[in-house]
Amino acid sequence: MADLYTDARDEQTIEDVLLHGLGTPRAPKLRVLRIALARSLQIPTPPAEDLDGSGLGGSEYALARITGAGLPADEEGRQDYDLAMRALLSVYHGEDMFQGDESERRYRNYLQRHVRRGLQEIRTTWRPGHDFHGFLYHELFVGAVPRPPRADLGQEILAGLREIGVSAQIRGVEDGPRISRYRVYLDDVNHYDRVKRGLDKLGLHLGLSTRQGILLQEDEDREREARVLALDVPRPRETWHTVPGTRLRDWATQATDVPILTVWPGVDVLGAPVHFDLAAAPHLLVGGTTGSGKSVCLHALLLSLLWRLGPQDLHLTLIDPKRVELAHYAAFPHLMGGKPLENIGEILEALDDLVDEMERRTVLLRQHGVANLAEGREQGRIDLPYVVVVVEEMADLLFQSREVESPLIRLTQKARAAGIHLVLATQRPDAETFSGLLRSNVPGRIALSVRTAAESKIILDETGAEKLLGAGDMLLRPQAGAAARRAHGVRVGSDDIRICLQSVRGRTQ
Repeated sequence: MADLYTDARDEQTIEDVLLHGLGTPRAPKLRVLRIALARSLQIPTPPAEDLDGSGLGGSEYALARITGAGLPADEEGRQDYDLAMRALLSVYHGEDMFQGDESERRYRNYLQRHVRRGLQEIRTTWRPGHDFHGFLYHELFVGAVPRPPRADLGQEILAGLREIGVSAQIRGVEDGPRISRYRVYLDDVNHYDRVKRGLDKLGLHLGLSTRQGILLQEDEDREREARVLALDVPRPRETWHTVPGTRLRDWATQATDVPILTVWPGVDVLGAPVHFDLAAAPHLLVGGTTGSGKSVCLHALLLSLLWRLGPQDLHLTLIDPKRVELAHYAAFPHLMGGKPLENIGEILEALDDLVDEMERRTVLLRQHGVANLAEGREQGRIDLPYVVVVVEEMADLLFQSREVESPLIRLTQKARAAGIHLVLATQRPDAETFSGLLRSNVPGRIALSVRTAAESKIILDETGAEKLLGAGDMLLRPQAGAAARRAHGVRVGSDDIRICLQSVRGRTQ
């Protein structure tokens, strides 16, 4: 009898990791299963019970293949780790899995849940073609080592400034999740422009790559004292701190007196939560290359809304032509049509329906004498939900059919007052994907890391995103005319989405 079961998606993930991630397609599957176990044990919340049992198209595994139970040590390095894994799961779940009638069954159940949740996490945050070793390093080890002393880095910064002819003093240091902000006092006020021009040289002096540039921020003290500036210096990746998805839940559920469509994409460089009103945006373009964290950013925006709003206040239209990222939301009661849209025919039909809905609402607003949906709801004259449309990959959608551009442009031009807001995402920010007319009607922007300064200009109308650190590092400009603001994304995993779904179901039953 088998001890652990997987389903077809789990098996596909195992195959992808062995073939595309590790480059060892014939290696034992236990390598991936143990990586999945390690990833799951990093998540503080226990895995769901619905991961028990067997799944369609899956496989069966004996305990010996996972933990080495009962196997003697041999020259190939195989060992019996069963006792160690029992101890890990005992501590994690606060249960004794060494004694008692039920301990053996509970141990195997927990082991299966963790392995399957770990596989879910891998397929949520990693794709074949991405660097799997870098993914593992970041997922398993970032934040696990102590920070290096920063006093030395401060001296290095002063030395680097002297190399570009600037004499200065460091007046303070603040550490954020990935960046340390150094408040620098210039001995000569005329050196400000010299610092601005010499940031790349300063970065090279500190051993940073040209892509991991130092950013000069306008310090609030600068308004009072012209000699003060703030330098945001990226730290080594092993010192980064992940912002877990549980913080997103706390921000959303504890927020009071915020606009109804408030979203929290992440935290600022010092770790304070960043939020904005999607309705005020009123439409948003999210761009970033592969591995930039674009999809995780979309999950953060969606969960920000779902944690706070029921179907009476919010309807979602999710368009996922790649058929990968948005499948988690199929069971959400907010979803128009009951599922994410994947087929180009149904996508076109849904966009045309949204245009009709926009026109219907516009007539309704005029009949009730209100300027927009927010005013109608506030005065109790209109009881309609907001509609948020998320397109996971614009480039892929337009590749399938250019006909979708016409209804999208009409929606971006007129849907704001009707309470319909668009979030358009792409990993290929280019002029062909986003025509000038479409871009001009989508003023809100989130730029994750991109390959070139030209791609940064497509998203932000300015350079800078080409120097971001990746993995959720972003420049945020939620409204036209505002200065771009740097932020680090919340790490939303499949477990965070599952917990949110359970909460939504509990609210709506």
